[in-house]
Amino acid sequence: MKTKQENEICRCPWVDMTKPDMVDYHDKEWGIPVYDDRLIFEFLSLEAAQAGLSWYTVLKKRENYRIAFENFEPRIVAKFNQAKITKLLQNPGIIRNRLKIESTVNNARRFLEVQEPFGSFSKYIWGFVGGKPKLNSIRKLADYPATSPESDALSKDLKKRGFKFMGSTICYAHMQATGMVNDHSLACFRRKEIMGVVIPA
Repeated sequence: MKTKQENEICRCPWVDMTKPDMVDYHDKEWGIPVYDDRLIFEFLSLEAAQAGLSWYTVLKKRENYRIAFENFEPRIVAKFNQAKITKLLQNPGIIRNRLKIESTVNNARRFLEVQEPFGSFSKYIWGFVGGKPKLNSIRKLADYPATSPESDALSKDLKKRGFKFMGSTICYAHMQATGMVNDHSLACFRRKEIMGVVIPA
């Protein structure tokens, strides 16, 4: 339960204050720069699962996804076979969409292919924003873009490499979630806090 003081803190306009788990996600994760490959793969997979749905629908199932997809370890998910996929389709704790489940397995394999020449997937994906977070000036909900030139370029390159469910809108949502772009609103208390996060050399 949030205290009155916590509820009065200014947050981004998309945050539904009636959903404590969404508030926690905004306060503790959204927009923090992510450089860990496993966590990047987790976010990519969850964003792809969200396609056509609300992020909150996926957020509520996140722990179930972590269990079902072996904590999103790309090397393990890449080895999932058809029997495993069929079993996942019977799992009520996740979104039971065959194309999305198959795309997660496919994307794990493509993820490993990208890691090899770049040394890490993080190095590859952060290259699309020049290695540091882009900073936007968001005042109200209508100011949030759905895509950007960078998400367009990332989507195009991921698709070329064989990734599935990686349209520009999904890529932009991923960039927001993992801090490649700081889209915390100008009034949000997290904006300046995240700007102080140390960026790896």
